[in-house]
Amino acid sequence: MTFISPGWLWLLVPVLAIAVVYVVMYLRRSRYAVRFTNLDLLDKVAPKGPGWRRHVPASLFGVMLVLLVFGFARPQTEVQVPRERATIMVAFDVSASMRATDVAPDRFAAAQSAARRFVQGLPPRFNLGLVPFSSSATVAVQPTTDRAMVLAAIDRLSTDSGTAIGEAVFSSLEAIRTLDAEAGEEPPPAHIVLLSDGSNTTGRGPQEAAEEATARGVPVTTIAYGTPDGTVDLSGQMVPVPVDGPALQAMAESTGGGFYEAASGDELQAVYDDIGTSVGFRTEQQEIWPWFVGIALIGAVLAAGTSMLWFSRIP
Repeated sequence: MTFISPGWLWLLVPVLAIAVVYVVMYLRRSRYAVRFTNLDLLDKVAPKGPGWRRHVPASLFGVMLVLLVFGFARPQTEVQVPRERATIMVAFDVSASMRATDVAPDRFAAAQSAARRFVQGLPPRFNLGLVPFSSSATVAVQPTTDRAMVLAAIDRLSTDSGTAIGEAVFSSLEAIRTLDAEAGEEPPPAHIVLLSDGSNTTGRGPQEAAEEATARGVPVTTIAYGTPDGTVDLSGQMVPVPVDGPALQAMAESTGGGFYEAASGDELQAVYDDIGTSVGFRTEQQEIWPWFVGIALIGAVLAAGTSMLWFSRIP
């Protein structure tokens, strides 16, 4: 939490002084009462004191003053605000290694299911595009708000050989550029979400793609999908298909995106849910002084109420 007008916080000094004077006066009054040595007689002639209740109104009043000072200092904090518009490109690995069964029922089916839920969970005004990639990358769906079109394209995906991670990023960037040109002066912020379960085997490399994404100001969030022990049957041979996590992590970090690892369908779904939250909101500084003033007013009402109830007077 920060303050827009921190100078007002100096008013806490007199508030603290009032609290110190209150404590000192109470201690003096206590010492004066002890000077009356005939305590039995004092107990008979003096009414029973209010005890701890006498301090409640004063304490509430003090809290009210502190909260009002904080309110005048105009506190602000970071809050998550839903984005009204954005462009999200989903780059989806459809290489043959996605048929590995280390993720039930297999990597491809689990990834399709998670991608569908991700698409359905994004805000309606977000533009969403789809770029499947294997030995090459193509824009299956240009950025659109038509969720049914994207979902249908996900259902039609099929696997092929090769893994062109860099080309998937370049194709996504081109789709974003085309949309931005149509949007005019204020294109919406863009983000690429790339899932892959292997290493780049063809086309331009991830580093070159990351440099281009950075130059255009488009973060690339990557998901390293699968387990280290994954294998796939290729022409009767069981071929290991480990994911290249370091390359995907380097791409994400250099572009300002996030890096995730998912070794199961449930983990992948959790990753997509987290990404949906991060790209669907932006962080803003928002003033929260009304909360302080509101609680201060409640404290004032409680201070007056307890004083009237117990002492028939307002402090």
